Amino acid sequence: MQGHPEIIDALRELLRGELTARDQYFLHSRQYEDLGYQRLYDRINHEMEEEGQHADDILRRILFLGGKPDMRPLEFTPGETVEEMLRRDLELEYQVQENLKAAMALCERLGDYVTRDILLAQLKDTEEDHAYWLEQQLNLIKQMGLPNYLQAQIG
Repeated sequence: MQGHPEIIDALRELLRGELTARDQYFLHSRQYEDLGYQRLYDRINHEMEEEGQHADDILRRILFLGGKPDMRPLEFTPGETVEEMLRRDLELEYQVQENLKAAMALCERLGDYVTRDILLAQLKDTEEDHAYWLEQQLNLIKQMGLPNYLQAQIG
């Protein structure tokens, strides 16, 4: 099947964003593990795997539509402290949300409802799971203070 070139281009950019998110979560999860924050490691490692699945879904859709994928992640700057890592991950999730919404609008305009529905599922996961959890963590740090938060992450 031959997909619309604009949709394929949008999917390519989404793929690069998902690969970037995967790589950023990969690095941050290992940093948490190295610091001894097992709970953060477990959660962010899980997020890394989900970003890989998102990338896989987009990659398969690009191939189905007859496009050529771009597998180069975007450049990113990892966080150095726990709070900075959480903030950088949240900023990335907000960017992914924005890009998904724009791509969904394009799909609507061009009548590709199957691709839109694939992206809608990813948007739901991004908004209701990834970004929400990160917002909660930053709020917990604000409420209980960083030392108490970090102590709770050792488990």
